[in-house]
Amino acid sequence: MKMEFTLTVFICSALVNWVGQQVALADETPGVADENKTAEVERLRFTVGVRTIFQDSGGDYWFGSHGEGLCRYDGEVFEYFTTKDGLADNHILSIQEDSKGTIWVDTQQGVSRNARNGFVSFAETQQALSPAKWTLSLTGAMQEPWRKSDADLWFSAGTREGVFRYDGQQFRYLPFPHAMSTNSGNAYVVTGFSAGKDNVLWIGTYAGVFGYNGDQLTIINDETLGYSDGDDRVHVRCLLEDSKGRLWIGNNGIGVLLKEGESIVNFSRKHDKLVPIEDFESNSLAQRFSANVGLQSVFAIEEDSQGNIWFGDRDSGAWRYDVDSLVNFTIDEKLESQMIWDIHEDQSQNLLFAMAQGGVYQFNGSAFDRRF
Repeated sequence: MKMEFTLTVFICSALVNWVGQQVALADETPGVADENKTAEVERLRFTVGVRTIFQDSGGDYWFGSHGEGLCRYDGEVFEYFTTKDGLADNHILSIQEDSKGTIWVDTQQGVSRNARNGFVSFAETQQALSPAKWTLSLTGAMQEPWRKSDADLWFSAGTREGVFRYDGQQFRYLPFPHAMSTNSGNAYVVTGFSAGKDNVLWIGTYAGVFGYNGDQLTIINDETLGYSDGDDRVHVRCLLEDSKGRLWIGNNGIGVLLKEGESIVNFSRKHDKLVPIEDFESNSLAQRFSANVGLQSVFAIEEDSQGNIWFGDRDSGAWRYDVDSLVNFTIDEKLESQMIWDIHEDQSQNLLFAMAQGGVYQFNGSAFDRRF
């Protein structure tokens, strides 16, 4: 009996040692890792900022970078695309999907569409075009090229003061009217779009906002707001019409403007979250980064599924407005820059933040975790 017991102990001990060796070997073998280690490795390869986030109808995530192209994540694999794969440019401005499930990418140098083996780009969006034969006047008369339908896709026109509209057949370049001057010296170069109620398409540009409903064109700029030299100056970087029909306009320097009906107020100043513009502009760029702790330079706006409005600031991180309060969040203290390029709520109601440094973070209800 004693010999049988000794043999049993020896066998058990040997088995434990063998299992331990296999576990250690698995940890050291390339490609073998637990889920937590895999999650740490599987992140975006971009070394520059993430400019935009989009989730398509199939659930895949698309990430546009600030100079290194595009990435698609299907839940398992990150797939990267650059000009070598047909993109017009590696600087991605926005991503959208048409009714057929085709992905369209607006770049700094033209429009691209995904194809079987990569992307195809459209030469007409890359050429220096002269103004279209017809333009839209501020009197409200609609000319043929400016017609509007639900199937239209709208794109920026690079450094040109106008837009591209794709009607499913062809691209048309549509220049903005220049009936009004601006005090800011900014051009009417597109910085964003937002679909609104009553068939309105809001088009943000550095120098102001155009609202187009298919018949009439309205404009919000320094002149219509009554701004003059020495006052606030519009410098639009993003915009959003929310579920209540309010138009939020994010500016670099004067914070957020809020349009409700015919009323337009400076939301940042109303909540005492704005450094006086003369003090802000007198600082060097480096000083602005450290001195701006307000809702001053807003580059992203999003509404979440609870109706909260989120703002992404160049210097001061994320802000949440829930009617009763305006709360500021630091995304990650380890990051040298808290700048947010984009905010996107995905199909699972996860709120994602595209950072100028550090990939994509997700809000967990109280803080932020690195997601991609």
